[in-house]
Amino acid sequence: MPRHSFMSSSFVRRRPAVLALALAMLLSGCGGATPSSSPTETSTTTATPTSSFSVPEASATPSAPAVYKPADAQGKAQNVPVPVMPELAKENSKPGLEAFIGFYYAVKNYANETGDITNLSELNSPECTACGKLLDGTSDSYINGRWMAGGRITVPTMELDWQADDLSHLAKVQLIQDAITYYNSDGTEGRPPSAATNSAFVFVARFHTSWKVVEIGVIR
Repeated sequence: MPRHSFMSSSFVRRRPAVLALALAMLLSGCGGATPSSSPTETSTTTATPTSSFSVPEASATPSAPAVYKPADAQGKAQNVPVPVMPELAKENSKPGLEAFIGFYYAVKNYANETGDITNLSELNSPECTACGKLLDGTSDSYINGRWMAGGRITVPTMELDWQADDLSHLAKVQLIQDAITYYNSDGTEGRPPSAATNSAFVFVARFHTSWKVVEIGVIR
């Protein structure tokens, strides 16, 4: 699949006039808590030992770590690791924004695999209407027991138009997304699958006490 070439910085600075917000990722989990039962008290009777031989207590066997399983035609993804924000992504700097962008799409992958958009929504500013539509698209893939398989996003390249005095900072990001298959709650294939994509996106973020996305969309 050919890579997209990015536009020049001078072109990008005219972003209100030349950057169109087209949502290519409107594809892109919910669990309920089970109440625990109340413990019951039991009484035990200790017999008087008849010999000095004692049986050692059984040692606890460590439980095996939960194994990650991606979604497929048989069911939803299981034990999906929750992304952890790196410390660098909390900095108001060019490397900090680069780390934040990488973390953002890791969280987007988590939302795509689970349908849980909580963490992703916290990274978006209220003014980012495109972000809201992305969230809606992810949630729609998981209503009524549905799920999606595939759709993993990778970020092979990014280019920042970093202006130290600007309140918002812009990046051009190449996103490669795997093909997606959608399944109904009964395991039948839902809507038509989405083909793999290789697109150039604009990504605008602002730092206050943390980074928030204020604009996102395809570069035409």
